[in-house]
Amino acid sequence: MDFDVIKPLLKEDQKSKIVLLVMDGLGGLPMTEGGKTELESAVKPNMDALAARSILGAHHPLPFGLTPGSGAAHLGLFGFDPIKYEIGRGVLSALGVDFDLQKGDVAARGNFCTVDSEGVITDRRAGRIPTEVGEKLCQKLMEKINIPGVEVILQVEKEYRFVFILRGEGLSGEVSDTDPQAVGKKAHIAHASVPQAEKTAEFIREFVRQGNEILAAEHPANSFVLRGFAQLPKWPTFGEIWGVNAVAIAMYPMYRGVAKVVGMTVLEPAASMDEEITMLEQNWDKYDFFFVHIKKTDSYGEDGNFDGKVHIIEEVDALLPRILALDPDVLIITGDHSTPAKLKSHSWHPVPTLIYSKTCLPDGIATYGERACAKGSLGSRFEATDLMPYALAHALRLEKFGA
Repeated sequence: MDFDVIKPLLKEDQKSKIVLLVMDGLGGLPMTEGGKTELESAVKPNMDALAARSILGAHHPLPFGLTPGSGAAHLGLFGFDPIKYEIGRGVLSALGVDFDLQKGDVAARGNFCTVDSEGVITDRRAGRIPTEVGEKLCQKLMEKINIPGVEVILQVEKEYRFVFILRGEGLSGEVSDTDPQAVGKKAHIAHASVPQAEKTAEFIREFVRQGNEILAAEHPANSFVLRGFAQLPKWPTFGEIWGVNAVAIAMYPMYRGVAKVVGMTVLEPAASMDEEITMLEQNWDKYDFFFVHIKKTDSYGEDGNFDGKVHIIEEVDALLPRILALDPDVLIITGDHSTPAKLKSHSWHPVPTLIYSKTCLPDGIATYGERACAKGSLGSRFEATDLMPYALAHALRLEKFGA
């Protein structure tokens, strides 16, 4: 959707409420031929009952066949073309931990990992070390690393994740990742993508060299990888584009970061899914658009834990009556991308989507799952960027277009 087309259609006096409930990595696959996906396997009476009153479909975060990262996938849900509005993971992670990222800083997302004696990665997440261990490792690196000409700042994100920031003059985010995003491989060497980024790439290579020496005796986090080098972008805000007062409720820093980069108000991280819904209830009268993020569906998918992912979906289903009790005008339930436990990774598969509103003509499909959504009126191949215009229309927030 062209933002210039939508802006004059916005109804400034309409205060209807929209909830976007995102179960990260929701889409899945059967573990065996002829079986059910995680969503299809879950016992979810509330979602199924809502599906019968809703319209269904499956969206593609990116053009067909492309597997999205989390940042790109969420930007699509927010109505930003992820190809045009591309941003490195580092900025999202930095904003997500409330780091005061400044113009000119270069940020990257770091993973502590485990490598063998040859430097081959054996565990990309270092056994999912506790956050407090990650924090100690960040402090250790900051105390011992010395790179003349640049300041290095590290801040733990969550568990094995941390944020890496370079601060200095003449830096560039046009540097390649060191993270191969696979086990059985060695970390890549950072290279400049453009000539003016060569100084930055050299700083990063030196940080990697010193850091690996410092962590060599640690276990299981005896190394690290970096990805998503980026600097702050200049984009229009979510509120300016869609005419809503939006708030984000999310536990994990990265998703708080992507909400913040598009200008949403971001609440303090909740400790549980139950607390996220409590925060939704407590802030219902203050905002009119609510982005609520559920992380563990994606985590279990990446771990290959089919049953764990099913269980999280069932827990979300048990919370759904509390959302419906708030009487939203529009409720969208979807994922940002698919993360099938069978693949243990993000995938290109379309993402099941449910749109409930007081103005929709229900499809009458009494279950919420991948194959059910493929039969819905939204279709199985619509773009994620279509969701926000759909939401505004169903919330009666758009004037008619044309004479």
